[in-house]
Amino acid sequence: MASFTPANVSNPVLGLSGFPGLEKAHQWIGIPIFSAYLFAVLGNCTILYVIWAEPSLHQPMYFFLAMLAATDLGLCLTTVPTVMGVLWFQLRTISKRACVAQLFIIHSFSFMESAVLFAMAIDRFLAICFPLRYSSLVTSTRVASVGLVLLLRSTTFLLPPVPFLLQFPYCPGAVLSHSYCLHQDMIRLACANTTFNSLYALILILLTMGSDLLFILISYSLILKAVLGMTSGNEGYHKALGTCVSHLCAVLVFYVPVLGLSIVHRFGQHASPLLHVMMGNIYILLPPLMNPIIYSIKTQQIYSRILRMISALSPFGRKGC
Repeated sequence: MASFTPANVSNPVLGLSGFPGLEKAHQWIGIPIFSAYLFAVLGNCTILYVIWAEPSLHQPMYFFLAMLAATDLGLCLTTVPTVMGVLWFQLRTISKRACVAQLFIIHSFSFMESAVLFAMAIDRFLAICFPLRYSSLVTSTRVASVGLVLLLRSTTFLLPPVPFLLQFPYCPGAVLSHSYCLHQDMIRLACANTTFNSLYALILILLTMGSDLLFILISYSLILKAVLGMTSGNEGYHKALGTCVSHLCAVLVFYVPVLGLSIVHRFGQHASPLLHVMMGNIYILLPPLMNPIIYSIKTQQIYSRILRMISALSPFGRKGC
């Protein structure tokens, strides 16, 4: 791994990791990562465009889906350019201030995604368990208010550790475990007492992502009970199952990498550095890449609209051809 000398003491530069032991293959490794990045950006932009352009999709459920797509888009736009800078252009350093700014944005998007998935679970619970009251309970105005509250929650709770991160002295030649900055990774390199940051981060994760996941599980246990009570031939039965399956897939796609990365950070001190890098890349790429695919396939309205768009753009789908 390349070594370097910090530019100055007040704002030192930190090292970014590529794929340890595979430095000669970085150019080739960057190709699938960049391809996944392009597909993720295209997929989430397509979801956002379809929901915006199709009046029939101007409903609370799809507004939450638009929030999820915007969050995924922000997550990959914030991280993957830094990863590609390491792999393709050997940009292996980042200043302390830039690192703190990046980790703040990354964690904000992560907490926002968790919160949106929780809100979507509540939305599905109300739609399936209280169908007659759903339209009065879940309105566009309330969805917008919920989105604003979730955004504030995802950012304001992250502010307390920031001054400490900026004040910590960092060990000379400090190298992060990933090609981008994360809070747990950054405090590992601080030459100072990081007890507050460590405890605050743990408590924050338990109170936000932990509670989000708990309420999602409770919501789906109640949804499952309601769905099992429906007649299997009922049209609402199949529609309920379809929307629940797509949302559960999105939940798994997000929380499994988050859990894996957290375990590696907290208990994988002796694990291979390559494992840290691989888990970090899965964490930032898998949800933005998979969510558009999941919702395009499992949501008939979005699937049909995308097919119409492709048909309109294709020369074979135009009239007179």
